[in-house]
Order: sequence, then C-alpha cells, then structure tokens
Amino acid sequence: MNQKLTMTTRSLEQQVVTNFSGSNLVKSDLAGVTAHKGQFKGSALAGSDFSGSDLTGSTFNRSDVREANFDGTNLTDCSLSALDLTNASFNKSILVRTNFSSANLNGAKFTGVRMTDVTLTTTDLKTTIFEGCWFDGVDFKYSDLSGQRFDGQTFIGVKFDRADLSNASFKGATLNNVSFQPGFTFTKKYYRMIKTICFDGATMDKLTFAALKGMDANLSKVTVI
Repeated sequence: MNQKLTMTTRSLEQQVVTNFSGSNLVKSDLAGVTAHKGQFKGSALAGSDFSGSDLTGSTFNRSDVREANFDGTNLTDCSLSALDLTNASFNKSILVRTNFSSANLNGAKFTGVRMTDVTLTTTDLKTTIFEGCWFDGVDFKYSDLSGQRFDGQTFIGVKFDRADLSNASFKGATLNNVSFQPGFTFTKKYYRMIKTICFDGATMDKLTFAALKGMDANLSKVTVI
C-alpha cells in the first residue's frame, strides 16, 4: 500500500514539474534539465536557455519563445505549433519526428543539425538560417521557402510539396528521392517558380532529376547519380 502511494506521489510530482503552461519564464535558466512530455502552452519563454536539455515529447503551443537557446537540446517527438521562435538557436539540436507547424522562425538558426522525419509545415522560413544540415524524411509542405539558401546540404526523402521555393538555391547540394509536387495540378505559376530555383553543382538521383526535368527546371549544371 505504502509503495503504491509513493509511486502515485512521484507521478504527481513529475506532472507538476513538467507542466509550465501559462508560466512567465522569460530568460529562465533551464539548461541541462530533463523534462519529458513537458507542457509549455501559452508560456512566456523569451530568451530562455534550454541548451543541452532533454525535452523529449514536450509540447510548445501559443508561446513566446523568441531568442531561446535550444543548442544541443533533445527535441525528439516534440510539437512546436503556433508560437514565436524568432531568432531562436538550434545548434546541433536533436530533431527526430519534431513537428513545427505555423511557427514564426524568422531569423532562427539551425546549424549542424540532422533532421529526421521532421515536419516544418505551413511555416514562413524565408529568413530562417540553415547551415551544415542534413534533412532526412523532412516535410516542408505549404511552407514559404522563397529565397532560402540550402547550398551544400543533403536532402534524402524530403518533401517540398506545395512549398514556395521561388529563387531558392541548392548549389552543391545532394538530393535523393526529393519531391517537388505542386498538389493536384501543375500551373504556369508553379512552372515559373521551379525555373527560378538554382541547382548549379547539385548532385541528384535519376528519379529526382527526371521529375524536375519534367517541370522544366534548369539542370544544366547538375550531376546525376
């Protein structure tokens, strides 16, 4: 009986510790903490330091997370939706099945990150910075990537379906099994957008090459593998 009561108490304590919804945690030091399935809904987290923390399975929703530090943070299975991540830092963060949806990532910086089965959907990514990243099974559907620079980075099984890639650059990038589908039908506007993408020096598999060629992309300086 006492053992059961102790286990129940510990479970309740854990729920309290990981529920930060509606909290004012501006510029808080949360570096190196472990908070699995943490709740950060409607919270003020601007400038907070989560570096090196394990936030597996946590939810960030409708929160202010501007200029937060997620360097080296484990964000596996986390949901980050309808929130402000302006100028947030994700240097070598662990992003596996992480969901970014309708998030403000203006000026946010992803450096040296391997994204695995991550979704970045319905999100404005025009000024988001990606450097030295590896994208594996990432979904960019409905996102605005116009003018984005993906030079020298690797894309495997990535979906850019219905994304705006106007004037985006994939110079020297590696693309394998990457999808650029517009939706149900190809429009003149979509063909014009595809033609603005720079693939100079990129390496891609035959299927990706064939799909882009069929959309009249400029592939004159692409290497096919």
